[in-house]
This record gives sequence, structure tokens and C-alpha cells, in this order.
Amino acid sequence: MANIKSAAKRIQIAERNRLRNKSYKSAIKTLSKRFLTSVQQYATDPSPEQLETVQASMSKVYSKIDKAVKTGVLHRNTGARKKSGLSRVLKQQLGQQD
Repeated sequence: MANIKSAAKRIQIAERNRLRNKSYKSAIKTLSKRFLTSVQQYATDPSPEQLETVQASMSKVYSKIDKAVKTGVLHRNTGARKKSGLSRVLKQQLGQQD
């Protein structure tokens, strides 16, 4: 345990930030998995409704990634890499549909 008041405060701040970062990262993973499952469903049964759900889930993931980058949870390049990977998966599935 810290003996100095400022060190004790830094420990509290670090714990608060760790929990916030954990929640962002967990949410991004969950939304990414939901996006990938919706893409798989669209691949098996392509319909306008399925495409709409894919676009909606993609929007949610992008939004959460952008917020994580904005708050400093993720680095800019990491966020861009994650978004690029998700769009690549969607583009491959749409390319196979043609």
C-alpha cells in the first residue's frame, strides 16, 4: 500500500481507468462477434433484411471503436486496423454473393 497521498490517488485512478478500458474492450469484442455472426447469417440467407442488420451491427461496432480511440483506450492505428478487418470480412461475403 502506498504511504504517500498522491500515490494512493494514482492507484485509485489507475484502477478506475483499468475498469473503463476493460469495459470498452469487452464491448468491442462482443459487438465484433455479433457483427461476424450477422455476416454469416447473411451469407447463408442473403436478403435485404439481413443486409440491414449487418449494416446496423457494423455501425455499432464502428461507433464503439471510434469512442475507444477518442478516449484513449485504443491507439488510432489499432482502431483503424480493427475497422479495416471487419469491413474486409463484409466485402468478401458481398463479393461471394455476386
